[in-house]
Amino acid sequence: MKIGIFGGTFNPPHKGHVRAAGECVRTLDLDKLLVIPDSNPPHKELAEPSPDEQARLELTKLAFSGVKRAHVSDMEIRRGGVSYTVDTLRRVREKFPDARIYLLMGADMLMCFEEWREFREIISMATLAAFARRDGEENAVERAAADLRNKYNASVRVVGVDALEASSTDVRRLLPERRGRELLTDETYSLIIKHRWYGAKPEFEWLRKKAYAMLEPKRVAHVKGCEEEAVRLARRWGADVEKAREAAILHDITKKEKLDEQLRLCAKYGILLDEVERGEGKLLHSKTGAGIARYEFGCDEEVCGAIYWHTTGKEDMGLLEKVIYMADYIEPNRDFDGVDKLRRAAYENIDRALEMGFRMSIEDMVSRGIVPHERTMGALQWITKG
Repeated sequence: MKIGIFGGTFNPPHKGHVRAAGECVRTLDLDKLLVIPDSNPPHKELAEPSPDEQARLELTKLAFSGVKRAHVSDMEIRRGGVSYTVDTLRRVREKFPDARIYLLMGADMLMCFEEWREFREIISMATLAAFARRDGEENAVERAAADLRNKYNASVRVVGVDALEASSTDVRRLLPERRGRELLTDETYSLIIKHRWYGAKPEFEWLRKKAYAMLEPKRVAHVKGCEEEAVRLARRWGADVEKAREAAILHDITKKEKLDEQLRLCAKYGILLDEVERGEGKLLHSKTGAGIARYEFGCDEEVCGAIYWHTTGKEDMGLLEKVIYMADYIEPNRDFDGVDKLRRAAYENIDRALEMGFRMSIEDMVSRGIVPHERTMGALQWITKG
């Protein structure tokens, strides 16, 4: 039986890790690959901000889920303390005494291998399986492998891997800049964004793809228009443009859901409702959309507030809430009596435009025999007094 061991901080696990693991499984004909996230790595401190070890374990499981014969183990996390490879090898050897063990590592680890704790015992228990992590490292790997063979009679295999120019350090640097998604599996990236680990912010194209998939096709044009308008208004009035994009892209993600599903989502996210809202699904999509934005896409309170109030408005609206309310109202696809006047007002005096919008909304509902929501009435009174 051939068993590979691939350890590391996986902070976060990226496609370079996954590619190397898959190639090692194929080249070495492994029966099993144990992927083992460190609890506390001995060679380096975890960079800040980093998620805890359980989060790294969850990310690693997602990242390697598509690698055949790979099994993610929590043995080092359960053991706790500093994670020394020699201790892990001893445990694997005890469990599989007759197995041939391969210890997978990148070029950087191979070249500092003599600094590892009890490295001679590691050599006695396992074949080192090394691979280049970046283009141009192949010769360095071969030299380091030959040196270990000559000095210690070590068994070293050099595995050819189509290197991916990436490292966990690169990923951590890129994620707060809304970059780096291509270096991660979609499942891993989605979980990172959900929790905003590493200070991550979602790439807008990815966010659009996720949001549009939740919409009826005919609504996509409106959401695109709302994003365009929100950006223009944010720039005009000094709101955060990136937050305006996030809120606009996500503002209608539950619009197509019927009342029963809206109520289920309200219960799931702990959203409190009044009696009017309980019977009117159209009033709930802004609230459930905010719930999904917060708990599934990791949006902050300002973005979620803008989504939450974009339908009824409220008293004491913040600037981003005003921007999203107006963008939803006047985006380029809207066509109703008075929209051009409302558009001009939105760029001249956003509070005056809000007052106009509240009045128009109330008048439209009354004309259709609908009782306006008290929040909208309160918003009109507030903006008028202001």
